[in-house]
Formats: sequence, structure tokens, C-alpha cells
Amino acid sequence: MRKILALALVLLLLSLPVFASALTLTMGSWRADDVEQMNAFLNAYKEASGVEILFQPINPPEYNANIRLQLESGTGPDLLYSRSYATGRELYDAGFVADLSDVEGLMQNYTANSRDPWTASDGSPFAVPFAAVSHSMYYNKDIFAANDLAVPTTWDEFLAVCEALKAAGVTPLANGVADEWDILECFFLGMLPNYVGGAEERVKYQNGEKPLNDEAFLAAYTDFAMIAPYLDEIFSAMTYNDSQVMFGSGRAAMFMDGSWTCGTYGDSGLEWSVFAIPARDAADTAVCFHLDMAIAANAASPNLEEAKKFLNWGASEDGANAAGKFMPAVFFPMIELPATIENPHAAEIYALNEGKVTDTRFIWPALTDLYVPMNIEIIKLLKGEVTPQEAADAVQAVFEGL
Repeated sequence: MRKILALALVLLLLSLPVFASALTLTMGSWRADDVEQMNAFLNAYKEASGVEILFQPINPPEYNANIRLQLESGTGPDLLYSRSYATGRELYDAGFVADLSDVEGLMQNYTANSRDPWTASDGSPFAVPFAAVSHSMYYNKDIFAANDLAVPTTWDEFLAVCEALKAAGVTPLANGVADEWDILECFFLGMLPNYVGGAEERVKYQNGEKPLNDEAFLAAYTDFAMIAPYLDEIFSAMTYNDSQVMFGSGRAAMFMDGSWTCGTYGDSGLEWSVFAIPARDAADTAVCFHLDMAIAANAASPNLEEAKKFLNWGASEDGANAAGKFMPAVFFPMIELPATIENPHAAEIYALNEGKVTDTRFIWPALTDLYVPMNIEIIKLLKGEVTPQEAADAVQAVFEGL
């Protein structure tokens, strides 16, 4: 009887699907909000390949430091989200992420512009572009209607809307500064293309042809300082989450943020829409459309070839279809294959780019050393601790010392 049972057990094990013993990979990310969507996306790959990928996000502000420590200690994930431009290139230059020149579809299905943030100085691609985000001003349609306010098309009109809301006892803007990153990345860098222009002008600043305290930058700092009276009275202590909740609960009329927040209000019952933060002249209104994230492979992973197989799939039509189906609609695809934006709010945000100059976040391509100095100065500006000229001069002085 024991021999029969043993034989039956052997036959049972042999009959199990091959996938039961398939390899499991890991993926690091800063998108803790997307666990459900990414698991669905990665499950689509598992169904196609039998390979399971565990999604392991890290708290966004801690991602850069933590993923570097993991890679340095040899405990890094097989796959990882890659920041665009200098931050991602640093990991490639240090040998932590793999050259993906052999990934099929990467050169064919993405434009040079989409690949550029994840292309090393030697021309090697090191990540598959995954998603871009767009910056805009969220506004509460009911509050605007109750106060007979129209969507502003110039900066002066925007300030007039803020003043009318404040006079009516409504907090105009939900943004705070306690977490620091969002006031810089979402608000200041979101409005900056209105003053300095698009990529061609940005490069002139990067190369030192234009100073970072010129007339355009001074105008940006000057106008940014004007929002201070329209923030909540405790804006200094408000976190990013506080800001999201404040706008979502109807306690503020507007919130300058990125497209990634669109899903936060999807089922809340809040009646909201978006507009592009306006320039002084309506014709100059531009949009910050940031090439945000890509997926790279850990060069030291013992599963590097399997990781590349996943990236091959991600850069293919099948991968693009899965991303379009399962990923949040507020992350806009960069692959040059048909993609439908089904979420009506996401479509609204994406439509703001039409007919306008667009550019990525100003400091990302080559000036990340200015991230902290610029962040410090704009917060001091809102607190009334420096003048626009002093803020501009301080950032320029740091740039000159690089």
C-alpha cells in the first residue's frame, strides 16, 4: 500500500503545471498607491509566461536612498522603477542597472524623446519607458459655481479668483509645504514652463547660456510668492496627504497637483475638473508634462535574463495592452502603439497638453543638484523670509558653484 501511495504522489507531482515551480522575480517602486493595479498588470505577465513578479513599493520620499542601499548591499530587486534623467543615470553609471540594448521593441516602439531620460551618456538604453504624468490645477466645480467664478486663463485672472474665494471665506489653495517635495515638483515646477519656455530654452539654462536669476526666473518667483495669502493659515504644517484630503473634502477650492491624484477622487462624489495653471499672457500658457518612470533591471540580479524577458514583453504590443488595461489611467503611456484613455478625468488632464508648449520638470534633465536649494528658497519665499530676487540669486549662486 505504501508503494502505491508513493507512486501516486510521484505521479501527482509530475502532473502539476510547470508554472508551479516557476521563478519568482521582485520589482521595486515608489508607487505604493498602485499595488492593486500593478499586481493585475504583473499577473497578466504571469499568465503569459508563468513567471511571478512580486511588487514591492517603497515610500516615495525614501525610494532613491533605499533602492541605492539595496543595490549596494546586493539585496536589490530584480526589476526596479527608474527615475528619469540624472537620478536614473546615476544608477546606470554606477553599474547597478543593466544595459538594455538587446531588449526587443525598445528602439522600435518608443521615440528618441521618450527614450532620452533613460539613455546613458554612451548612448545605451537602461530602462523601458513606462509612464508620463501631467501637472494641472484641480478645482471644485461646485465651489466655483456657488461663487460665480469662471476658469481663469491668465495669471491676473487666477489671482482674482483666489481673492474672490478668500473674500467669500473659502480657502483658495490646498497646497502645503510640510513634505517639501510637492510644493516644488507639483506647483513651482508645474508653473515654471509658463516663464522660461520649453525644452529648447531649458537647455540654455542648463548650459549656462542664461542665468537662473534672469528676468524670466524673477517673474516666476515673483508670481509664485503671490499665492502665499491664498494658502491655508497652517500651510507650513500641512503634509501632501493633508492637502489631498483638504481638497477632496471640499475645504479648499483648488489644488495644484499631478495627474496621479486623479484616481484619489474618482469615487468620492466630488465634482471637480482641471485647468492649466495660466501664464501672465494666456497665449504663453504651457504645461509641465513629465516623463516620469521607466522599469530597469538589476545588473547583479541572478535572474537578469528572466528580468529582460519581462522587459521585452513590456515593450511589446501585448505589454502595452496590459498596461493600458490595468495601470491607472492617470499615468500616460509613452509607447508608440495605440492607447485609449478611458477615464474621463484623465482624458481632461491629457487634453490640456494640446496646442501648448510642454516640457518635463525643469531640474530633472541636468540640474538635480539644484533640487534642495530651489526647494528651500521657494518655501522661504512663501513664508516671507526672502524676496523673489533673493531667492533667484541664491539658486544662481549654487549653480555657479557646481
